[in-house]
Amino acid sequence: MGYVLYSLTFLFLLSATVLYITRDRWAHLLPIPEYVYDRLHSSFSNDIESGFSSANFDLTANVEATDSRRGLDNRAKEEIQKIMKNRKIGFDDARRIYTEGRFASNNIGADGRPKDPKFVSFS
Repeated sequence: MGYVLYSLTFLFLLSATVLYITRDRWAHLLPIPEYVYDRLHSSFSNDIESGFSSANFDLTANVEATDSRRGLDNRAKEEIQKIMKNRKIGFDDARRIYTEGRFASNNIGADGRPKDPKFVSFS
């Protein structure tokens, strides 16, 4: 029994050493979740620092008014950040694409009007 335990321990240490030495060859193949490196903060000042503000979507008024809310929606920030990275576009364009996608999933046209044929509007 002692030989089996010794053999397994030696085999484990040998494999761990080989994996450690050759990690440059296989480490890039491991799936690493994006949230490990890109943590999204939960305050308006951190949202500004993360690039979630622009001339068209200005968050400085929220910071100056010491708004007590936690900041922008984390799920929306994650999706907008993915759009910005994947398509290499700015915040305003990514926010527009995200909003149009949300509209489409809720059966709303890009102009903001519902696509429901029974919808009646009095304007």
